[in-house]
Amino acid sequence: MEASLQIGKIAGIPVKLHWSFLLVIPLFAWIIGSQIVLTTELIADLFNVEIDMTLITAGWNPYILGTVVALGLFFGVFIHEMAHSLLAKSKGLKINSITLLILGGVSSMEENVPDPRVELPMALAGPLTSLGVGLICIALVYVSALIPDPAIAGVFVFSFGYLGLLNVLLFGFNLLPAFPMDGGRVLRAWLAKRMPLNRATRIAADVGKGFAVIFGIVGFLLFNPILIIIAFFIYIGANQEATTLRYNVLLQDVSVADVMSSPVRTVPPTMPVTEVVALMYETKHLGFPVVENGTLVGIVALSDVHKIAVQDREAMQVKDIMSRAPVTLTPNAPLMDALRIMSMNDIGRIPVMADRELVGIVTRTDVVRVMELKEA
Repeated sequence: MEASLQIGKIAGIPVKLHWSFLLVIPLFAWIIGSQIVLTTELIADLFNVEIDMTLITAGWNPYILGTVVALGLFFGVFIHEMAHSLLAKSKGLKINSITLLILGGVSSMEENVPDPRVELPMALAGPLTSLGVGLICIALVYVSALIPDPAIAGVFVFSFGYLGLLNVLLFGFNLLPAFPMDGGRVLRAWLAKRMPLNRATRIAADVGKGFAVIFGIVGFLLFNPILIIIAFFIYIGANQEATTLRYNVLLQDVSVADVMSSPVRTVPPTMPVTEVVALMYETKHLGFPVVENGTLVGIVALSDVHKIAVQDREAMQVKDIMSRAPVTLTPNAPLMDALRIMSMNDIGRIPVMADRELVGIVTRTDVVRVMELKEA
């Protein structure tokens, strides 16, 4: 995920912070701090304990405690995502990273066509971990109440009570069947045991979009921007997940060699940019591998040409504007890998190499054409 900073690795999994995380911590700290009296009374009633507010409400303590609770919540979210990732890793899936961001956390993993037998326990692992964390925090509420100093006891009871409540709510919220949330994945895994995966995904995505509409309406009626943001992400996520699975299913048996163009039209690095543009017009191709002495040294595309002012193109050669060290694939690579790389890097074509020799090129148009044929 772009705009993220890697802060370390756990069990070989990169852990990242998205820039939005830096915004949400002070926001949550302010919200918690500004409502601390009301929340403390709620926690006291909910857990049937007495809470001394002497230290809780003194000076800047409401906002300090708000920051502690906010960080604790996101630590719980991190454990939630680690549970997903570790279980997935134990099932042989590759975990690219865990990223903490404004709405919680997300695990990035490489999964082509989901296996319901893997997805079901993997989807349940996160919410059940949140429930476990919540129950531990609730137990610590009653342990903290035994601290002899009532003021200090109040601080710990408030903190653990708030975190216990939030983690239990996180457990319940994540189990809502709003795909692509955990509950939606549980629904899809359950449906996939009874019908084709494509249909199960479509149904789960439709249910998820229904929840998104409900969240959005309630968010507008209550003037709650958080619910509106959640609704937006669920709706977009449901569409993206359904589309990605459709691609995976349609392309699962197709390799790069099945669709690549060969032989490949190449250009030398010394070719003038104006000649490359003319070649694009002539061939209707919007990019060419750049080869020097039989070695692939780059790729030049129309997007590279557009970065240069028209008046400067006369004096420039391909080597001045080409993308160097391009991503390549082998002929036996899955076509889905090509589509994933194109989407992640925002490129339209990938050279195909075999034994360090350029043997073909695969483009986004090739992928779309195969999908149209598969759906015919």
